[in-house]
Amino acid sequence: MRLKICFTLVTVLMAGALATAQENPPAKDSKAKLDRRPFNEMADAKAVLQTALQRAKKDNRRVLIEWGDNSSEWCVLLHGSFNLDAGLSRKRLYEYELITIAIGSMNKNQALAKQFQADLGNGAAPFLTILDGDGKVLANQRTDPFQTKSEAGQPEINAKKLLEFLTKHEAKPLVAAKVLQEGLDQAAKSDRLVFLHFGAPWCGWCHRLDDWMAMPDVAAALGKEFVDVRIDIDRMDGGKEILARYHTSGKGGIPWFAFLDAKGKALITSDGPKGNIGFPYEEHEVAHFLKMLDTTKRHLSTSDIERIGQSLNAQKKAGKS
Repeated sequence: MRLKICFTLVTVLMAGALATAQENPPAKDSKAKLDRRPFNEMADAKAVLQTALQRAKKDNRRVLIEWGDNSSEWCVLLHGSFNLDAGLSRKRLYEYELITIAIGSMNKNQALAKQFQADLGNGAAPFLTILDGDGKVLANQRTDPFQTKSEAGQPEINAKKLLEFLTKHEAKPLVAAKVLQEGLDQAAKSDRLVFLHFGAPWCGWCHRLDDWMAMPDVAAALGKEFVDVRIDIDRMDGGKEILARYHTSGKGGIPWFAFLDAKGKALITSDGPKGNIGFPYEEHEVAHFLKMLDTTKRHLSTSDIERIGQSLNAQKKAGKS
């Protein structure tokens, strides 16, 4: 049976610890695991950056740009450290949209680097730039301070110093109660409901739900009826408390969601006949989700709901192909 609910609420307070354990990479000196070509010289850097900015803005995270070249050992080691060091891996997962931008022999993406005041001259690569979700430069940093050598004289990254740098520039946590209230206020002004859903950085099915809801056709249809409010139970202050307020049974995992009226009352939840449906994927899960829509609809048409169901079924079909 497919495990699609990311986590049980019985152990939700252990989310950070278990996420680290599940994401832990091998020892950082395991060079056999290094990606030797992390910089894609054929990629459309502007498009990659735009996507990262959109995701970062939505999730209250930062964009971390690695400027570099596959021929540089330091560039390869720096990128590898985000996978091979547990602390950096977790920081990337929770706080940063990490992208690589190839500079080749100092003749690629130079205009883009100049746009963000990244000084790539004098052998600066690898070089780091941190942006907020609006594309504002928060930091430009040469990576020399993070470069060191092992006792055997081999080049390696000082993960502790790099982690301190990233922690200094991470986003301030949002307050879950404020996020929810803003959504309720918006719902009241627009005569809509609130689609309240809970997720966490380590939850793959939560990301799948978010990505599906962001698809243009789906977002347009759901937007007729709902204000989208996403609560990150790990990264928002008070997120777990909001989850406990609505998900009183404490059974099942995340993603978990509810449709609320503008006063914050739950009208119906993702707890179906067989438990929490999470991301609607199996036939009975899709059926319960469509029932949720049909039961509460005011602005959605029958054809809207049918198209939403078709989109969910297409997700499963694509997953099996």
